[in-house]
Amino acid sequence: MYATQSATSELMDAFQRQRRVMFAVILRNIRTRFFGHGLGYLIALAWPLAHTLMIITLFVFNSRMAPVGESTLLFIATGAVPFQAQAYLSTFMMMSVLQNRTLFSLPEVKVMDVMLASIVLEVLSSCAVVLLLLIIGWSVGENLTPRDIEQAAYAYAASILLGIGVGFFNGTLALAVPMWSLVYSLLRILLWFASGTIFLPDNLPEPYRTMQSYNPIAQSIEWMRFAYYDGVGVGFLDRAYVMEFAIGAIFMSLLVERMTRGHLLALR
Repeated sequence: MYATQSATSELMDAFQRQRRVMFAVILRNIRTRFFGHGLGYLIALAWPLAHTLMIITLFVFNSRMAPVGESTLLFIATGAVPFQAQAYLSTFMMMSVLQNRTLFSLPEVKVMDVMLASIVLEVLSSCAVVLLLLIIGWSVGENLTPRDIEQAAYAYAASILLGIGVGFFNGTLALAVPMWSLVYSLLRILLWFASGTIFLPDNLPEPYRTMQSYNPIAQSIEWMRFAYYDGVGVGFLDRAYVMEFAIGAIFMSLLVERMTRGHLLALR
């Protein structure tokens, strides 16, 4: 009985220590993300909104119509939200590890603490961006409510899970190869245009349609649009593939991080 109580007490103490470390890292990330001031974090919310509104403006300026539906704002938003949910998570989990690597000299701070803190912060930020986008849509008379709220929530959660899986991989790789952060930032720009944010992958001719079906980002975007547009994604969308890819990426990344932890910390 005493041994059980002692083990439980030690577990609770460890949990409390990790919670305090994660909270401290979150506050540090907020203050250091932009301009070394907490208010600078507002840019982190404005940045993805600016990306979305810029693409919408380009569509309108070039008189391009959405390939499905009547609203350009809705079409771009349904592509931008799932893409940015995974892209910002996978990017800033990696950047958080690099920016906080000096903290790893402290015995209480682990790589996993930093990445978990980044997950919490980025998920909250992403939810705030979605809320702001809904408010902007409402203010200009656009109805951004999905026809299937449950599927929209699942698509959004799958995008977050995908971002976490890629983020764990990026964070681990960036510790060993810091140049990877630059490579991935450039790759993210390519993925923005190639993953279906501004077109429907299901409309691509073969063999490009089949090639896109193996892109989990394109699948998550198509999942979100399925929640808004009747008939979109039929014959293309594979929900199980998105979840399997995300969970597999998380499992493999955690395994690699655990196996190489000592070596990676020796490189700091």
